[in-house]
Amino acid sequence: MRDLFPHARVLHCEETLPQSPEDDPKNFWRIWRDVVKRYHPEPVDVVFASEAYGLRLAQEVGADFTPVDPGRSAFQVSGSDIRNDPMGFWEHIPAPVRPYFLRRVTLFGAESSGKSTLAHDLARHFQTIAVPEFGRIHTETFGSAATSKEDIRKIVAGHLASVSAAKPRANRLLIEDTDPVLTAIWSDTLTGERDPWFADFRDYPDLYLFCDIDIPWVDDGTRYFSDPADRRQFHQACERELLERKVRFVRISGGRDERLRSAIEAVSPLLVSGRS
Repeated sequence: MRDLFPHARVLHCEETLPQSPEDDPKNFWRIWRDVVKRYHPEPVDVVFASEAYGLRLAQEVGADFTPVDPGRSAFQVSGSDIRNDPMGFWEHIPAPVRPYFLRRVTLFGAESSGKSTLAHDLARHFQTIAVPEFGRIHTETFGSAATSKEDIRKIVAGHLASVSAAKPRANRLLIEDTDPVLTAIWSDTLTGERDPWFADFRDYPDLYLFCDIDIPWVDDGTRYFSDPADRRQFHQACERELLERKVRFVRISGGRDERLRSAIEAVSPLLVSGRS
């Protein structure tokens, strides 16, 4: 509310209150009259509401009442509709609220396993945003030798900032090319250890897409594992990490078209109504 109305004074009530007169026929109006007076001792000028009980609430607090589209004819949706089916009514959810309902999918796996390509293809299919791999951006900018603990911290901070900026702009689904869990494995590989912070990281996506290494390794100037044994070892470390963290993931393999089909099949159920 503060983001939407920056010039307004917003009073946030966290108390558990009956939401309609039927919830507490005996005490409903007393409870609401008292809570309004406690949070806003000054006289109330106007009560705006779409529900019929808005008139009675205005009378209880001595205010005028302005009904706002009670028949839902201007906007054919209610708050209950949105809560029951946020994906179906996405266009009615204000941008600051969307991150709460947003579904997130992370591409995971060794280098040159098709993650960036698949992230791009998924974002185009679902008409949303793909957050690029910040570690790759960092390496392209500072070189493959930029692998210190401080570099790892900068990569994590860059990823988290990128995700935070993208969330309000995503369309139901946010695609992330790698995440701090994968960065932890890179830290093990490049520095021989990981910051204790990684053990406490729990901001997991709704689904990981674990990309197989069944496609050729391509040297693009930023990659490390030309030796197939090293690549396989890193792939196995990725699998162990996902299993140890007990996160939800599916394996993705095959050519580009097959990977996209498998990914779409795995991701689509996330966009069904509810927050399962």
